[in-house]
Amino acid sequence: MAKTLWCDTATAAGSGTTTTDDAGPALGLHLGMGGRIVVTDPAGEPVGEGPVPADRRPDAARWTRFTVTFDDGGELRLVDKRRLGRVRLDPDLSGLGPDAEGIAPAEFRDRLARGRSTVKARLLDQSVIAGVGNLLADETLWQARIDPRRRVPDLTRTDLDRVHHHLGRALARAVAHGGVHTGEVIEHRRPGGHCPRCGAELAHGTVGGRSTWWCPREQT
Repeated sequence: MAKTLWCDTATAAGSGTTTTDDAGPALGLHLGMGGRIVVTDPAGEPVGEGPVPADRRPDAARWTRFTVTFDDGGELRLVDKRRLGRVRLDPDLSGLGPDAEGIAPAEFRDRLARGRSTVKARLLDQSVIAGVGNLLADETLWQARIDPRRRVPDLTRTDLDRVHHHLGRALARAVAHGGVHTGEVIEHRRPGGHCPRCGAELAHGTVGGRSTWWCPREQT
């Protein structure tokens, strides 16, 4: 969940422009547990800033499972040491909810509050909202100071609006800093880890079928 990307494709038009007649199949990329997307320029250098981990270097060919070559010679690669990623053409997207980054507060409240499951389970359900994975759910609920085990019928409108606000905030931070793993609480999600706000030792359990960490003092 929340490790799937899909990209519109098009054939190259002679004029350098693309029309609806040039549309190609949608490219579905699932990253699995540890897959990464690497984009290189025509010279083969990774596009982006900062140090490049070993498994993202363009010369790590043994970990490259799929490659798209652009007209200018640059490439998009699916790099996956664990071989759990997969690629599909025209993936079925009909079961996905609206994208987490663009959902409006009213629709978010309506979709999240249905049912009787925990708030974390609802966030992870891709048919409810698409794009929230395990780390992002923990970061969002920590930011919102909401216990991941709370049942959605027990959440107030203010609670739901707070979750929506902090989901957007966590997404913006992840985009700006290079991934959800850069979230404020993520590095502390480990045995003996402490809440970076109040210093309490983080609690751990399974919520929504996923390993979950939260602050027992602040997340109520």
